[in-house]
Amino acid sequence: MSRKLLRTIALGFVAIPATAALLAAQVVAAASEPPADPRPNILFAIADDWAWPHAGAYGDPVVQTPTFDRVARAGVLFSRAHVIVPSCTASRGGILTGQAAHRLECGADLWSRLPAKFRCYPDILQSHGYTVGLMRKGWGPGSLENTGRSRNPAGPNFRNFGEFLATVPPGRPFCFWFGSSDPHRPYERGSGERAGIDPAKIAVPPFLPDTPTVRSDIADYYFEVQRFDRELGEALRLLEESGRLDNTLIVVTGDNGMPFPKAKATCYDAGTHVPLAVCWKTKIPGGRVVDDFVTLTDVAPTFLEAAGLTPLPEMTARSLLPILLSNRSGRVDPRRDHVFTERERHTCTRPNDAAYPVRSIFTERWHLIWNLRPDLWPAGNPPEESVGRDYGDIDGSPTWSEILEKADDPAVRPFFLAAAGSKRPEFELYDLQSDPGEMVNLAGRPETEPIRRELLDKLRKWMQETGDPRFLGETDFWDVCPYYGQRPNPPAARP
Repeated sequence: MSRKLLRTIALGFVAIPATAALLAAQVVAAASEPPADPRPNILFAIADDWAWPHAGAYGDPVVQTPTFDRVARAGVLFSRAHVIVPSCTASRGGILTGQAAHRLECGADLWSRLPAKFRCYPDILQSHGYTVGLMRKGWGPGSLENTGRSRNPAGPNFRNFGEFLATVPPGRPFCFWFGSSDPHRPYERGSGERAGIDPAKIAVPPFLPDTPTVRSDIADYYFEVQRFDRELGEALRLLEESGRLDNTLIVVTGDNGMPFPKAKATCYDAGTHVPLAVCWKTKIPGGRVVDDFVTLTDVAPTFLEAAGLTPLPEMTARSLLPILLSNRSGRVDPRRDHVFTERERHTCTRPNDAAYPVRSIFTERWHLIWNLRPDLWPAGNPPEESVGRDYGDIDGSPTWSEILEKADDPAVRPFFLAAAGSKRPEFELYDLQSDPGEMVNLAGRPETEPIRRELLDKLRKWMQETGDPRFLGETDFWDVCPYYGQRPNPPAARP
């Protein structure tokens, strides 16, 4: 018999009148409280610049992510989740609206705006009885000026998750955006090694040179991934202590790829492929890995459907709920055999603030990239044509500084050219099975031409069906959208 039960029995023998009075008070209190809403709470946890497959659940033996791994074990781990755009503002706008970024006007650009006419799921849930909130980075970066919005589209700001939970009325469901700033740059150099991360054990991606500098830089990135995971663990602890964990739909992911050359701000796999784990203890069968292609725009209709609402008609995404509730692993929905990604303007690093428009389609084996302005520099203008920070779409870092400094070194030059040092052809086609780093472009070869045409037809059909201005011939819309970031961009970081 437990100590708690023994203590209860002992107190009962000596204080029967007091116990009866307490029970009576509890009955009165219960009668006065509103019944608990059966709809789920929603916790959306999003890291800043966290890429697949950098989590223990995906088999990475170096980075330690016990909280993410816990969510994956308790629910569903997605192996092929992509953001719609590899850039913060547009990616987050797509998540909130459930729409392709090209439908969001200036919301497709970094550091611009998202007009209020584009409805976001937190507002819909709040209008149906949910308490909503935001911690740190929600939609953004950008401006709310002239948008018709009085607050961040992700919800009102709170200092932390605990402060928010204290405001949720008893029995009412909540929707909280847990927006970390990790692992966004800048990093404290050497922080990874000081935390016990061994750079020698890191698997360097094939699109980066394998040098001590790069390994140390990735270790620092891993350190911030681990910090995000620890902070998320505290949020789950608060849910457990408050008795809310079992009926909370938890989604953990990142907003775009890792902040390294040929990753973030590009439509390569390393720029859009992100971790994704989802659990809901009372509803979702756990312990599954799903290989369907999904996009984070699918989050908005999923949340609405979980709350008993119908996804908005303007949403181009589809709810993940059928997959989550299916009790199936591997390939679940045969329609989800591909995913589309895109980008417009990341930073103002080309003449006339020009965007670098890209549309792309992934399948299990192939990735087709359509560069709609191959006459422009893909990562921004080089020094000889500088309009601000050279190659401004690439975050300053020790990795990028080393690549620039050694750009003429035969061992490093291929990485420089692939990231920024050469203009890209209109089409790029990669075999993801034999070339996961996407270093060998197969477009233009006779043997791959049927594949290119087939994928391009699907891509153009998607653009047409979703009203993409690029398909309609409107080629300069995103060049003239306001940019509220710093001008000119600061110089690239140096080691």
